[in-house]
Amino acid sequence: MNVSRFLGRILVASLAIVAVTAANAQTVKIGLISTYSGPNAQYGENIERGLKLYMKHNADRLPAGVKVELVVRDDGGPNPDAAKRLAQELIIRDKVDFLAGFVWTPNAMAVAPLITEAKVPTVILNAASSQITTRSPYFVRFSFTEWQVSYPLGQWAAKRYKRAYQIVSDYAPGYDSEEAFAKGFSEGGGQVIGKVRVQLASQDFVPFMQRAMDAKPDVVYGFVPAGKLSVQLMKAFSDLGMDKAGIKLIGSGNLTTDEELQGMGDVALGKVTTYHYSVAGDRPANKAFQAMFTKEYGNKVVGNFVTVTAWDAMDAIYAAIRAQGGKVDPDRSIDLLRNYKSPNSPRGPISIDPETRDIVQNIYVREVRRVGNQLANVELDVVPNVKDPWKELNRRK
Repeated sequence: MNVSRFLGRILVASLAIVAVTAANAQTVKIGLISTYSGPNAQYGENIERGLKLYMKHNADRLPAGVKVELVVRDDGGPNPDAAKRLAQELIIRDKVDFLAGFVWTPNAMAVAPLITEAKVPTVILNAASSQITTRSPYFVRFSFTEWQVSYPLGQWAAKRYKRAYQIVSDYAPGYDSEEAFAKGFSEGGGQVIGKVRVQLASQDFVPFMQRAMDAKPDVVYGFVPAGKLSVQLMKAFSDLGMDKAGIKLIGSGNLTTDEELQGMGDVALGKVTTYHYSVAGDRPANKAFQAMFTKEYGNKVVGNFVTVTAWDAMDAIYAAIRAQGGKVDPDRSIDLLRNYKSPNSPRGPISIDPETRDIVQNIYVREVRRVGNQLANVELDVVPNVKDPWKELNRRK
């Protein structure tokens, strides 16, 4: 055979294969609405790190010819109007197949009518008010609820203390946290002797801690959004010498969030919190995740609870894409997401409750201890497979 003719046939065949591959190529778009600016910019950064880390290490788990694209938008913080506008743009103009993110409950609530009308599966990566998933059948939550972490803490505290004072941030997750702890604490025989709500914009907790100190409780329960506010709350507790007065400080894991823990210093030592994750968790899957994270991003940043949530949520999205061969249908995607299970998440076994579309996961009782030259949230005990207690309690009515 003529060599040039033979090579020509190979070229034609190769071009035909490329053409078929291009025709079958599918891009699944995920619209990410998160916070990248302002005092809470670390949320967006940490979430995106988790998503991209998963994508980098699991590209081979997608069907042939399928790729995933992130379309990222900054909501600037708690801003329902901005979240709604960004969601409209992503749905109508960018034609995303999934939405994800939503650090703030008000922002998630604002997009509920839009995702319901457009049938866009939407994955919650942080917002923790129990009611969110009741607002649209297209919400699936991979983070946690405040009831999940605060109700077990109330039960734990009631075995050790009699009188509690509550300080929470004045927004929906704060109200959930306040109610959940009080219910768990009172059911165990404890008494809440006072409470106060602090505006989200306030960073001065001294007046509120002073009120708590004047009430002479055994323990103060504190809740603020994870991040810089937890440092300010801890500082106010220390500056007033409340620990020296014999008053204990406990809270949800937001109180001693892993990325802020080293900057808190010795005042954090001994503080007990309940949460669904700790960087220090002694599980093979967690150690592997943290090693992978450090190799990718270095040891100056922390792969924290939202980073792990993002990793898990992307695993669920990839599983839904595989099950559909890359051609995703919104109702089929929601059905797959609401039935997701993973026995080997960095935070332990997780699943989605198909009825509520909320995560089911272990809740850990943790104490801040010094491990080597670092502070760590050391897991002392576990409450296994916790569903959202708010929904469980209201389901019984």
